[in-house]
Amino acid sequence: MARILVVGGAHLDREGRLFAPHIAGASNPGRWETHAGGGAFNAARNLARLGHAVTLVSPRGGDAAGETVARAAEAAGIEDCPITFLDRATPSYSAILEPDGNLVTALADMQLYDMVPARRLSTRQFRARLAAAEFLLVDANLPADALAHLAAMARARGLPVAAIAISPAKVVRYEAALADLGFLFMNRNEARALTGLTEPGAQGFGPALRALGLSAGVVTAGGEAVTAFAGDESVTVVPPPLADIADVTGAGDALAAGFLDAHLARAGLGAALRRGIALARLTAAVRGPVRDDLTPALLDAESARVA
Repeated sequence: MARILVVGGAHLDREGRLFAPHIAGASNPGRWETHAGGGAFNAARNLARLGHAVTLVSPRGGDAAGETVARAAEAAGIEDCPITFLDRATPSYSAILEPDGNLVTALADMQLYDMVPARRLSTRQFRARLAAAEFLLVDANLPADALAHLAAMARARGLPVAAIAISPAKVVRYEAALADLGFLFMNRNEARALTGLTEPGAQGFGPALRALGLSAGVVTAGGEAVTAFAGDESVTVVPPPLADIADVTGAGDALAAGFLDAHLARAGLGAALRRGIALARLTAAVRGPVRDDLTPALLDAESARVA
């Protein structure tokens, strides 16, 4: 298994679950649930539970929410190395979900992440962690200059890098680093934001993303076809229908983790994509952004169901 350094968001996810379909402009009955989350952190926990040695570096406040994240990291077997701002609050993501788990709207309180300049990722301690890693995974919660700096540091060490888009507003932070990324995981809206394309055409977003300098990526579309490309190769998989969706939060991060788990084992592009889809399906079937019961055997079984 690989030694993976994960750098990015680790915060609290607050989910408002509606008891009935959402009615705009009205008071909607429901309940709140709180989980530790964040794109990088969700992927990190999945990778750790699949047997990888994961180190997490994330900005955090000196508060109870930060302690909650630390406990969740420990429970997943992650080496937790926060960048702590004692006088700040840990970021949070608050989502309103339909009874079937689909997203109505969300509010991301993420200002703390913007306070991490590139120089905070140049310390001797951080360089040592980077030198000890075999793979780097980042998310776009960090500022653009920090992401470009991370990618350049990895390139100088010959370290493969994968990235999670997070949102249409944040994926553009990778523009200066695209040529240094091994894989970028995004959905169709994030791909549109990055390429400027409204409709990608018959060949999908791959040609436009390659033209921007990205050598490989994965583009999802909810429960519809998922496409992965690397160099001149392209693979599309249509996921089987998922009967019961408990929560879509974290499904995209799970897909990235499952894909990377297979990729690091030298699986082909299609096999890696199917494993990623399988982990996304397992995650969407439970409440919260990760599965605490995830094991390689569970993922193997689900992967066999994804044609």
